[in-house]
Amino acid sequence: MATSMTFGTVHTWESSPLLSSSRTREQCATQQRPGEQRITEQRPASAAGAARESSSIPALVEQTNTVNINGAVFSTSTRRYILADADSFYASCERVFHPELAHKPVLVLSNNDGCVVTRTAEAKPYIPKGVPWFQIRETAFEHGAVARSSNYELYGSISARMMNVMHEFFEHQEVYSIDECFLETRLPLHDALLQTHRMRQAVWQGVGIPLSIGIAPTKTLAKIVNHWVKHGNGTAHIGTWDQFDADSQRRLLQSVPIDEVWGVGRRLTRKLSSMGIINAWDLSQQDPNAIHHRFSVLLQRTVLELRGIACIEDEVSATTGARKDQILCSRMFGHPITGRDTLCQAFSVYTQDACRRLRRQNGLATSVGIFAGISPYNPDEGGVPLPLTIRTLPTPSDDPLYIVKFITHELLPAIDPSTRFIRAGVLLSGLIPSSEYHPFEQFKAQRDDSHIGQLLDSINRRYGDHSIGIGYGGVRGTGRAKEEVGASWNMKRAMLSSRSTTRWDEMMVVKAN
Repeated sequence: MATSMTFGTVHTWESSPLLSSSRTREQCATQQRPGEQRITEQRPASAAGAARESSSIPALVEQTNTVNINGAVFSTSTRRYILADADSFYASCERVFHPELAHKPVLVLSNNDGCVVTRTAEAKPYIPKGVPWFQIRETAFEHGAVARSSNYELYGSISARMMNVMHEFFEHQEVYSIDECFLETRLPLHDALLQTHRMRQAVWQGVGIPLSIGIAPTKTLAKIVNHWVKHGNGTAHIGTWDQFDADSQRRLLQSVPIDEVWGVGRRLTRKLSSMGIINAWDLSQQDPNAIHHRFSVLLQRTVLELRGIACIEDEVSATTGARKDQILCSRMFGHPITGRDTLCQAFSVYTQDACRRLRRQNGLATSVGIFAGISPYNPDEGGVPLPLTIRTLPTPSDDPLYIVKFITHELLPAIDPSTRFIRAGVLLSGLIPSSEYHPFEQFKAQRDDSHIGQLLDSINRRYGDHSIGIGYGGVRGTGRAKEEVGASWNMKRAMLSSRSTTRWDEMMVVKAN
């Protein structure tokens, strides 16, 4: 593993900040970005001053109040949740090693340089999210925008560093996604704000990523406050639910459309709208028991969370990377492909990647699905897409050879040889822990008893991805794609920036005169 030496202490690339400094974090916190407000820590000069300060800060009294809903007991204590979300994370990562991009509109494209997935604030007024790149290329260049291909290696490395820095400030951390995490605190509000401000400054100083932060008594409300902060509100990019009075809280919830409430999907939005529930405030006023009876316990918890009752526990999968229900491996092709044999090559590579993740969490898959899509922008080409088809495996398995054979012989039908596929994917579903599967002898799982998968994993960990594999899973590319699949249909990244934290030959070089 690559390491860096900083003042006699060895840090792994994943755990150390990008910028090292001999100053304390409190000193770093005094650094102020241009035009940014600052939360200042004012220490009282006397005991009387301390008394006045303590009286002005909402004191933390550990409460044991609870509410019982359908037999489930939820806490109404004064703990607070902090949602730290990176601003335009992918684009911000591109600026870390390329400071010349500061204050310029930066776009990051999806797989195969397809659509715009992330934009900096400078690009948002004229570049909509999700639009295909070829449709807005000229407009983007006219405004001086800089486009980048998705640099997943860089983003993953910087995300790990960012999360490690934040974890030093708050012990309880739930990594929710690559660019956001929940932190929990029972500090008084004033102390929590100071600590959060120090944390934000440390991430900016040490990693180079700006954060927007929302603080609230529940995760759902923290999401709403964070969204409010991202629209230019709050102080020093930090907002709290406590700063609103009752009337302001109501107006804030009324400004959040129902489809933007955390945990409410598209299907639920249609049903709730038909009931006259069109925003977060409307949902918060519903009877939790009636919502549970008509919908689910998950939506019931959302109602309670909007009322300030914390009842959504940490997601284990968000912290460990494990998946509870399914594992999906899907990619865009570098160019359209045709023919059953070529499609089988792609399914083989994606199955090996999915099984690697499955073995990492000691799981077994009970079902397998495949799909392949065609371009929606070239209807004249014709062809029939392969819709998602899921079949149950004869026995649960984590063996890539067994699953690839099952896909080839049982799942993949005869296809039109003229159909031009632009993407494909493999879905492992019905996941169960291998330690909990105890069938009769004749129904035992189809495990990778030959340990071929584990052998492939260990070699790839030592020598790099796709050093060895089944079929094209072991064929490497050349040049900058030397650690990717060597097939001609592999994902295209024509505007890929340097992978400065994961490739020795792409590290930043600093020259001094």
